[in-house]
Amino acid sequence: MRTVSFASRKFDSVLADFCRGAAVSPGISAAVAAILAGVRSGGDAAVARYALKFDGARLSPASFRVGARELGAASAGLTGARLRALRSVRAAVREFNAKGLPRDWSARNRHGAWVGEKFDPIRRVGIYVPGGQVPLVSTVMMTATLARIAGCPEIAAFTPSGPGGRVSPDLLAALGLAGVDEVYRVGGVHAIGAMAYGTRTIPAVDKIFGPGNAYVCEAKRQVFGTVGVDLLPGPSEVMVIADGRARADYAAADLLAQAEHGSGREKIYLVAKSERFVAAVDAEISRQLGTLARSDRTRRVLAGGLLAIVVRDMGEAAEVANRVAPEHLELMVGDGAVAGLVERVTTAGAIMIGNSTPTVLGDFAAGPSHVLPTGGAGRFSSGLRVADFLRRTSVLRYGARSLRRAAPTVAALSAMERLDAHGRSATIRAPRAGSR
Repeated sequence: MRTVSFASRKFDSVLADFCRGAAVSPGISAAVAAILAGVRSGGDAAVARYALKFDGARLSPASFRVGARELGAASAGLTGARLRALRSVRAAVREFNAKGLPRDWSARNRHGAWVGEKFDPIRRVGIYVPGGQVPLVSTVMMTATLARIAGCPEIAAFTPSGPGGRVSPDLLAALGLAGVDEVYRVGGVHAIGAMAYGTRTIPAVDKIFGPGNAYVCEAKRQVFGTVGVDLLPGPSEVMVIADGRARADYAAADLLAQAEHGSGREKIYLVAKSERFVAAVDAEISRQLGTLARSDRTRRVLAGGLLAIVVRDMGEAAEVANRVAPEHLELMVGDGAVAGLVERVTTAGAIMIGNSTPTVLGDFAAGPSHVLPTGGAGRFSSGLRVADFLRRTSVLRYGARSLRRAAPTVAALSAMERLDAHGRSATIRAPRAGSR
């Protein structure tokens, strides 16, 4: 395991080089731009061409959308433990996110006018759900459920299909359970392009949500402005901070769980107070790795995407976390250190506390959305929440009396900014400011 000490002179350069590996290369940016341009100019024909090229799916525009019969069959086939699990996830997501639903409000301001805010659901949203080798059923619940809570009138889901246009039945069933009936068997950059620009078959959306690989993330970045995007959640990240209370087998299992995504761009961090614990985790990783079905892909991630950092105390550990801004942060520390770390760490996407709280609980079951900032974006953005599916509008209502009270402020600022018409638009009303 590659290891560096926080106290080392090389630490800053080692960490910077390691984190830089998550940056999007010029080659990816250029490839994404070309595909988006193709979709924008070629519409349905381009989407079909890219589906064949990248997914091996021979699709016609008429087959882009998953039919009601196929969705119904998938929903009917979801029974037993899988159905109970998805219902449980849906309930947990609803319970957690309903608490963050913004409410309209109004009040009198200092001039005596009525001011407030109103919140409206975004009219049409697009949900991107990674499919491919790992159909992320949980992502359906972590995105579409929030759109339902917000009351978005139109929810369109996009996910890649394999040869023959097949989409995972479990994923389709999850979409049905989440109340989504507009589903397209289209994924990748061309799906982002279709959402942003629209085609004859696929109506454009107003905002795009959901995680994806480096190409999808870059596509969302490039179409921002044409449409809204939630954030840029790319390849998975986890940081485990461990002290003497941590268990090496637990830490190894959690590092492997995130490396298992297997894109090759995941970032895995172990922050510990002793090299002995790092060695113990390294040995556990080797022992557990051979038992995993995706061990080859996981091993490749670990080879270039795992970094251990040895710190002297939890203050240094918090500093490391704030610099990295990890998507998932696990605090495998004693109870006495928890409060201080939670207070000090201000950039993590999600924080999991204690030996009994692996990241997978946040990914699958607890309730918060697992769509979280990656690549250092946690320094300025937060994880997906129901408010992201709403538009906020400020509302003002002045009367003659409150206008008269505000007029001196308007006049002074208009003079300072040399905008006479701005000032006149208020003062022209001021002589009529009377009893109302």
